[in-house]
Formats: sequence, C-alpha cells, structure tokens
Amino acid sequence: MERNICVCLEFLTDEHRRTIEEAAREAGFSVRFFTDEDEARGFLPQCEVLYAHSAELLRAAPRTLNWYCCAWAGVDPYCRNDGIFANPDCLLSNSSGAYGITIAEHILMVLLMLLRRMPEYEAVVRERGWRSDLPVRSILGSHITVLGAGNIGSTFAQRAKALGAARITGISRSGKARDAVYDEMFPIDRLDEVLPRTEILVMALPGTAETQKVLSRERIALLPENAVIVNVGRGTALDQEALSQALNAGRLAGAALDVVVPEPLPADHFLWETRNLILTPHVAGNMTLDYTCDLNVRMFCEDLKNYAAGRPLRHLVDRSRGY
Repeated sequence: MERNICVCLEFLTDEHRRTIEEAAREAGFSVRFFTDEDEARGFLPQCEVLYAHSAELLRAAPRTLNWYCCAWAGVDPYCRNDGIFANPDCLLSNSSGAYGITIAEHILMVLLMLLRRMPEYEAVVRERGWRSDLPVRSILGSHITVLGAGNIGSTFAQRAKALGAARITGISRSGKARDAVYDEMFPIDRLDEVLPRTEILVMALPGTAETQKVLSRERIALLPENAVIVNVGRGTALDQEALSQALNAGRLAGAALDVVVPEPLPADHFLWETRNLILTPHVAGNMTLDYTCDLNVRMFCEDLKNYAAGRPLRHLVDRSRGY
C-alpha cells in the first residue's frame, strides 16, 4: 500500500521540493505538493503525513493521518482543542528552531529603535522638524531579562551579549539554563524579583494557559521607568491595556509588539495611539527569509527519516504543555 505525504505550503522553492521528494523516496513515501488548501483537502484521505500550517486543513484530515508537521513554531491552536485531530494519537511536531535567527534580528532592530528614540525622531521628522537632543541608550552595559529562554530567546541573548549587555537573566518554566549565555536563570515563579532590575524585557513565550497575561498590570508596575519591553511570543502573554497606560503616562520608556490580541488589530484599537510603541503585524518570524525556509524544510526531512525508522521525532510537541 502506497504511503503518502501531503505538503501544503506557499514558501517552497523548486529546490525545497526536490529535497523533500528525495527524503520521501528514501523513506518509502510518495509526496504531492499544494499551495491551495481546497486542492490539498481532496488528497488528504490518502495521506499518512501532513506538512502544512493550517488548522482548517488538519481539521479536514481523516483518522488515518498519523503525523502532522506544523511549519510554524507556535502550535497553540492545535493544543487547546483536541477535537481538531480525528486521530487522537496523531503525532504533532513543529518547526521550533527554524525561527531563532530571523526573530532575534527583529528583536534587535526594534530594540535599537527604542533605545535610540526612533519613534520620537520619526514624529519630529514627520512634522518636518529638526532636533537632535534626545538622550539615547545602548545595549552595552544593559541588564536584560529574557522571558521565555527557548531557541528564540537564547538566539537573541547570544547577540545581545556580543553587543556588550552587562547581565542577561533567563526566565523559563523549569528555571534550568540550557545555554551558557545566561548569567543567571530563574523559574517563572521568581519573575517578580527580577523585574525591578530589568532595563530590557524580551518576551518570547509560547501560547499556553500558564503564559496568559503573565506580564500583568501588577508586574508591569514592578519594572523601572527606563524599561523597554519587546514581545515576539504571543499577545496573550501581557496586559495590553496596562502596557498602553504605562507608556502614555511615561511609566515605561517604550515597547515593541509583534504579536497582539486580536490579530489583525482593529483600526480603532487603543494600541495604535499609544506613545513610544512600535507595532509590527506579526512579521518577526514569517517565511520571507531564505535561511528560515531552508532550515524549516531540513527539519521536516530529518524527522521524516525518524518517523519512517520508528524513532522518536526530534521536534515532537507535547500537546498537554503546548510546546
């Protein structure tokens, strides 16, 4: 009986397709590629493996689907609703690890914009003004806290250390350091004691029940007035109203949000008018950087070999934890 793989992704190049076809052939599979979900849906009943990033497509898959490889790192839509899997034993893997470079560079971009007062200088230039007296800051000598010390947070931390950060504190679920770049590491229940000495807070958390508004109004109040916040994880991880009020009151120096609630952000939402806030439309980790796309495909092919050989998937997701 033929073993089939359905791939429905829009970012694949001809070289990516050849790489997947070769890996599939070596693993004893046939593969078909789609960019249209309706066309892919018609092929799904014959498939054992699905490589995509679509909750709708997964919901249409039959009980014969044994493995869903999500091309995104964030898989919370697939973990909060078990009914999305017709086969309750279907394996779920993600592409965590493919996005560290691109998102770390996004963090550095918006962080430097905040430290060098770009939102304010842009406002000056927009009005055709000319001034150069706003004091700027540097990553050099700064105290940084990384809330969510996985691949993305740690990749950023490595670059911040190279730019001269004085101290980098990691906060993770376990409180155990997996990267030597951190000067100290704490479990998330000790966040309150870290925030008062945090000048730069970078949030790279997955979307789980435990991370819902982990940066609450009370915790935002613990940050010093010169603090800046960058969130590239999930918009649900912070209290957006409290953040906006703190920024408008000058209680924080600035913030950058690549993730918000809801997405897309309505045109009349208060965040659009918030002072010293950089908003980007969830683009930090999208599939426009060649390196990210190449690594994404390599990770799928690596786990396809593991799957065919009966070995554990390297990028397997624990649906009960959400990552």
